[in-house]
Amino acid sequence: MTANGGFSVLYPGNPQPGDLIEIFRPAYQHWALYLGDGYVINVAPVEEGAASSLASAKSVFSRKALVKMQLLKDVVGSDRYRINNKYDAAYAPLPTEHILRRAELLVGQEVSYDLLGNNCEHFVTLLRYGEGVSEQTEPGTWVVLSRTSLVKEHVGNAKAWW
Repeated sequence: MTANGGFSVLYPGNPQPGDLIEIFRPAYQHWALYLGDGYVINVAPVEEGAASSLASAKSVFSRKALVKMQLLKDVVGSDRYRINNKYDAAYAPLPTEHILRRAELLVGQEVSYDLLGNNCEHFVTLLRYGEGVSEQTEPGTWVVLSRTSLVKEHVGNAKAWW
């Protein structure tokens, strides 16, 4: 166990609100967005009851996910993580206050989930940049979602929070 509660950070540094957090699970990466005070927002399978890494693995096969606000240490578990705002050169991050306001509106909402076109990386990049982007589906290829495709049906009028 490490001094920070069991998880290890690949690149030391304190995440700032709005930062993307990449979590290294045994066979894939899970993504969350840092909110502040040790909390992140991420998507998890609706039927979650298992440990974080097992629940995230279940999400690969799930069609629905729940937007959750959780402690970073609980989401990471014993896995490694890093701050990874890797798309900042291609997409301008939205103002932090805007990101946090949008995230707050989504906590507790059930959203559609699709590994190839609507996954956890799409979710957090949509919050940070206003565009859902993911390299996870095919190495070297970014999959981009429009602003409304990810959560429109779950928030009602998406324009109210975009």
